[in-house]
Amino acid sequence: MERASASDWSIEAQPITGPGVCRSGSNQHLTGPGEWMDHASSIDLANGDEGFDMMENPAIQGDVAPGRTGPSEQQRPGFAKTWWVAIRPFALPASTMPVVFGTVLAVTVGGAPFDPGLFLAAFFGMALLHTGANLLNDVYDYKKGLDARVNPVSGAVVRGWVSPREGLVAAWLFLGLGSGLGVLIFNVVGMPILWIGLAGVAVGVLYSWGPFELKFNALGDLAVFTNFGVLGALGAWTVQTGSVSWVPAVWAVPIALLVAAILHSNNWRDIASDTKGGIRTMASLFGDHGSVFYYAFLLFAPYLFILVMIGLTRGLGLEPRMPLTFLVAFLSLPLAVGLIKKGLRRKTAENPLDFLAMDGATAQLNLLFGLLYTGALGLDALIGWWVG
Repeated sequence: MERASASDWSIEAQPITGPGVCRSGSNQHLTGPGEWMDHASSIDLANGDEGFDMMENPAIQGDVAPGRTGPSEQQRPGFAKTWWVAIRPFALPASTMPVVFGTVLAVTVGGAPFDPGLFLAAFFGMALLHTGANLLNDVYDYKKGLDARVNPVSGAVVRGWVSPREGLVAAWLFLGLGSGLGVLIFNVVGMPILWIGLAGVAVGVLYSWGPFELKFNALGDLAVFTNFGVLGALGAWTVQTGSVSWVPAVWAVPIALLVAAILHSNNWRDIASDTKGGIRTMASLFGDHGSVFYYAFLLFAPYLFILVMIGLTRGLGLEPRMPLTFLVAFLSLPLAVGLIKKGLRRKTAENPLDFLAMDGATAQLNLLFGLLYTGALGLDALIGWWVG
């Protein structure tokens, strides 16, 4: 597999050498395909053996954020660029893909008539809630001193373009707008969608806010698995069908696992800095060595899940049967293999940034897998129409 260039992940296609590439902290918000490295600090890749100290490496050391010790505040750009950077729309595929999958599943397997208005409300509602949760995360990470260095894809708060107060107001505005769309959906669909929506909002807010922040207490992986996988697909199914079913919740597991893999690859990179900051993640609990196996599980379990579900639904006569077309998702397997190879070579790689940028590369895998996984439903429907 060819090594991807930095421009594959940077929103401004900036080179990965030279100042301004990374910042320290523990910004564990969910990244998208464009957000390949959202923070860094003195990361000990070998858990105490031969660490790679990014803070002392001038090739990847970034500017210190405004309000910390370092360069003065960057000049604030125009309104559009400021808030484009603040909301980071390239991160949204991770949260909106389950909505697309759940909707297509409801139509093709659940037999529901497609309601485009409800779909758009669910899609943009999820995007707004994700954006609000990310902004909330940015603000509280900055206030706690966890974001201190600016990189090409940093949020606007750490850059000094948006004040913490402005970021907080924007976060609650986005959360309010997303919840407003949820209320509109509730008025049409009724009670079945209410508890799903409330659970999703609660997880998103409590991820980085409250007396027991999920991301700081080794529950971040479970949070994104739930919100950006199971609940997203289940909610989309319920919006279209008007009823709750186990099918979207179970069939969305592969997508949810890969979303968790994005966050884990971020946290794996930051074990040392998170540990120093008193932050517990699944990566810090497993340690560097154990994180290899956990990451491999998150990457390859989705493919095993497909094989098991195809076999079980046919062997035990369970309905609905998972279509054989889901095997098309295996086209993304070489990318997963390439990622685990990068993880295994993290201490000996010619370019250390291969490991540091794995969260963005994992997000690319998640997007490709999600498109193939969802496309499998359409392909099965097309084959069924053609032969019958």
